[in-house]
Amino acid sequence: MQQNEMKLEFDSRSCNEGFARVTVAAFLTQLNPTLEEVADVKTAVSEAVTNAIIHGYEGQVRTITITCRIEAEDFFVEVADEGRGIADVALAMEPMYTTKAECDRAGMGFAFMEAFMDGLEVDSAPGMGTRVRMRKHIANVNKMER
Repeated sequence: MQQNEMKLEFDSRSCNEGFARVTVAAFLTQLNPTLEEVADVKTAVSEAVTNAIIHGYEGQVRTITITCRIEAEDFFVEVADEGRGIADVALAMEPMYTTKAECDRAGMGFAFMEAFMDGLEVDSAPGMGTRVRMRKHIANVNKMER
């Protein structure tokens, strides 16, 4: 079993959301994913990063950390912030739930992450930040030499 890992830290500025998506996608390419798998991972990462910027840090510029790991045919990505945290994770994960209705937020971030990835775990506590862990199984791994 081959394993590889990378870690990325960047400022919680919305202009860095695209940078995070592209960086994670570039790391993922070593598994020979389909275009759909890449799009799924990019969408999920985008949602997690946007949540950290808007909800976790509420406009403050702080650090977001992304850790990616490859183990055999599985791609793991964790998006972490040290922001305000989530008081009720189960409620926050309900589709259409948002704490920022005044900002035209749809409340679909976690629903999209769950739909596009094969596994989703959210660990959070008020004042302690949030860690979003996701897994994606990549079907074409064995068709490419790594």
